[in-house]
Amino acid sequence: MKTKLIRIVLTVVLLVLVGYAERHFNLPLWQLLLLYLVPYLIIGYDVLIEAVEGLLEGNALDENFLMSVATIGALSIGFLPNGNHQFLEGVFVMLFFQVGEMFEHYAKDRTRDSISDLMDIRPDRANVERNGVVQTVDPTEIAVNEVVLIKPGEKIPLDGVIVEGSSSLNTVALTGESMPRNVSEGDSVLSGCVNVSGLLKMKVTKNFGESTASKIIHLVEEASENKSKNESFIRRFAIVYTPIVVGMALVLAFLPPFFYDSYGSALSTWLYRALTFLVVSCPCALVISVPLSFFCGIGGASQLGILIKGGNYMEALARTKTVVFDKTGTLTQGIFEVEAIHPNGISKEELLSCAAHVNQFSTHPIAVALRKTFGKNQFTEKVDHITEVAGQGIQAKINGKTISAGNKRMMESIDANLLSNGKESFEHTGTVIHVANDENYMGHIVISDKVKADSKEAITALKNIGVSNIVMLTGDRQEEGVRVAETLGLDKVYTELLPTDKVLHVEKLLNEKAKNSTLAFVGDGINDAPVLARADVGIAMGALGSDAAIEAADVVLMDDKPSKIAKAIEISRRTIGIAQQNTIFAIGIKVAVLILSTFGLTTMGMAVFADVGVMVLTVMNASRALSVKSY
Repeated sequence: MKTKLIRIVLTVVLLVLVGYAERHFNLPLWQLLLLYLVPYLIIGYDVLIEAVEGLLEGNALDENFLMSVATIGALSIGFLPNGNHQFLEGVFVMLFFQVGEMFEHYAKDRTRDSISDLMDIRPDRANVERNGVVQTVDPTEIAVNEVVLIKPGEKIPLDGVIVEGSSSLNTVALTGESMPRNVSEGDSVLSGCVNVSGLLKMKVTKNFGESTASKIIHLVEEASENKSKNESFIRRFAIVYTPIVVGMALVLAFLPPFFYDSYGSALSTWLYRALTFLVVSCPCALVISVPLSFFCGIGGASQLGILIKGGNYMEALARTKTVVFDKTGTLTQGIFEVEAIHPNGISKEELLSCAAHVNQFSTHPIAVALRKTFGKNQFTEKVDHITEVAGQGIQAKINGKTISAGNKRMMESIDANLLSNGKESFEHTGTVIHVANDENYMGHIVISDKVKADSKEAITALKNIGVSNIVMLTGDRQEEGVRVAETLGLDKVYTELLPTDKVLHVEKLLNEKAKNSTLAFVGDGINDAPVLARADVGIAMGALGSDAAIEAADVVLMDDKPSKIAKAIEISRRTIGIAQQNTIFAIGIKVAVLILSTFGLTTMGMAVFADVGVMVLTVMNASRALSVKSY
């Protein structure tokens, strides 16, 4: 862009000098043309080259071709009978076209700069410990299970687990949040975060290509490939529109002079009108500004840790009227704690031991809570034949006894009687894990999951922006689901659902929604991939480090805040609005000036404004989509 700016300044200076020579020296027309050709070629040589390349490649009718024909015509028209030279206008058309191009590059550079932190989250070098010696190598050369040394101020090169040291991490490049995250031995960390204070040793768990940073960068790079309907329409419109206006310009130039006494004298007049028509007709304002609006909108959203995979998903987000939430890990923290233990004829310790042993190898948050409460050094019993029953729980043999730990549905499937002392005793609200030895009911454990701090704010914000139907789907029992729904003010809640039930409910809601509206499903992206894929828009919540979320979702929120869903919808609506403003403004101005130019009521200067001026204005308007500070 610096080179183009120098060319623009040099062209302006040369135009002043040539203008001075034209006024003070009586130069022949051909000598004057040679003088004007110098600034013309300086400012327009690349456009001319691209126009020729387009002709050779069979893709001639683009803005470069139109600008080349219009400006060469303006330089040539003075040599026709009764024709007045338009040398200055010809150079000005090319000059302002390049000014418009510079504005476009500036807007794109701003967008790229806005996500430069995101695109720069992978360090070029990393310190790996090999045979007791620290070596500085390219991160791509580091294997899984190797130990990496991360000094204060350095980026974490790969995903891994801290094996020594403690520190705080700056996650702003991934999440958009400035609040540091404290980590210590045993904590998982992600590539792209910056080590703020202490010295860390980390064991690598994923190679370079599979790391979080690499996946996110790949996602952002491919976002522009998913075109919105607006973008696709503009591209198709330009392909059809450009040949039509070129044909109309040819007819306008050569047909009307046949109706005059002197064809040659009239030709210069109508050729000038045709050239003006051609300059006005260039669709560059539309072709550039509409995709640029979406590009800037995606870049602006990324500043907040909201990754939208393309303009088509942004367009769908803007029309969202129904939002369906998963509960655990989405509206609630997903960090479970044992709240109460209710044994039936055995001790609390024995009931907890059975539940923890059955869940000894499960990665589910509830299993983690059970193991944490039981104690990691207490697993002494022999456990085998572990079977996970989808949507119900886990069964296993402990010292030859079949122990089942799960929900009410699992107890019914093994004919275990939940009644204790003549009644079902549930004194606490939360997720209930029942435990049975064969069909003998042993009791239940209540595990609570707290609602996230900003979930209420998220629901309120969604309602304020016009989302009319907010639904929660959960596998939890009805009492727990209703409690969360009432706390947050949700419209509907469906409880005790299997994973397949969630898909069926989403399909039902899709059939019930308004025709021009969309449905967004919000989940943690790990267990909700089928529903994320089935919804109009799949939003992965709190997906930092989740491969399933990044792959399955259309929109990825890189932190754990549901309030960003409303922000994503607002940004999308604002971006769509800006794109529509550009479309209406560009087409309106062009149509008006095209009509006027047909009747000779415009000058080449007005044509330049209708083309390049409109392009500059629409590009400047498109760049507003980059600003998300007010959200």
